[in-house]
Amino acid sequence: MKFLVTGGAGFTGSNLVRLLLNKGHQVVSLDNQEGLFYKELSRLGANMILDSVTDRDAVKKSLEGVDGVFHLAAAFRKINVPDQYYWDVNVEGTRILCEEALKIPGLKKFVYCSTQGVHGGLEHIPGDENSPIKPDDYYQETKYEGEKVVLEFVAKGLKSIVLRPMGIYGPGDPGRFLHLYRLCKKGRFFMFGNGLTLYHPVYVENLCESFWIAFESPKQKGEHYLIGNENYMTLNELVHKVGESLGVKMRILYFPFSPLYGLAALCELLCKPFKIAPPLFRRRVNWYQKNRAFKIDKARKELGYAPKVSLEEGLKRTAQWYLKNGYLS
Repeated sequence: MKFLVTGGAGFTGSNLVRLLLNKGHQVVSLDNQEGLFYKELSRLGANMILDSVTDRDAVKKSLEGVDGVFHLAAAFRKINVPDQYYWDVNVEGTRILCEEALKIPGLKKFVYCSTQGVHGGLEHIPGDENSPIKPDDYYQETKYEGEKVVLEFVAKGLKSIVLRPMGIYGPGDPGRFLHLYRLCKKGRFFMFGNGLTLYHPVYVENLCESFWIAFESPKQKGEHYLIGNENYMTLNELVHKVGESLGVKMRILYFPFSPLYGLAALCELLCKPFKIAPPLFRRRVNWYQKNRAFKIDKARKELGYAPKVSLEEGLKRTAQWYLKNGYLS
């Protein structure tokens, strides 16, 4: 078959492109930046198109002859950009893609990648798909609005399913987990708060397998599923496990959270007039305080989802990749 992966040059998208190519399928990637793996994916046979989901002509070109769509592209971790940018990509870009996908006769499935963040910080642990929708920021809000767009087109005949991944990690991750590994590599970690906040990761290969089984599933009415590893844990436990993957014994030093949050807000304020990305921002530091802990029972029962790579093995593979590629030197 032939598939379109939007955001296919990104961290998660590139792993999904590899998975599809390894299964013998043709893959088109639509992404507005090259990312780390553009040349590798091109060599493997993917058709890499550099453009945006907000460009209707690019979307039409990317959709030619496809049997299925995996929509992963999103405005994410963009600081000091107007809210309209998030809306244009995450909502209107999704609308353009759905409009054009609906025109394809025989399209088998449109798989939409949302986020666990649509549920915000949880009050009742563990959460599930019925937990309240209460996004913490505009990224999460626009991802949920994107879900609404998908459901709008399901009502018009688009066959679709929605996945809400947990905290994604794995080899090639340029974001939060790289930062975490760098903080842990010397065996000392500065924890802001008591470290008892709950975190629920998902290894990127487990997530990509869930995309595939979602595509193959008979579910097609916009059903939504939380996708994560087997278990959630406290930040203290996560830090110690990252240390183990690096072969270091961790010592955690505790500090109050409020001053860090205030510093992040000030950093954003000072950087905004210069239109530069602040090194510290509130969304990043909220990691220390927001509980993310869910049941994955629905995905298990209805999709047959079963994460194959354990947390320990995933962290070990991630550590090895960072070390091999010089990210922790």
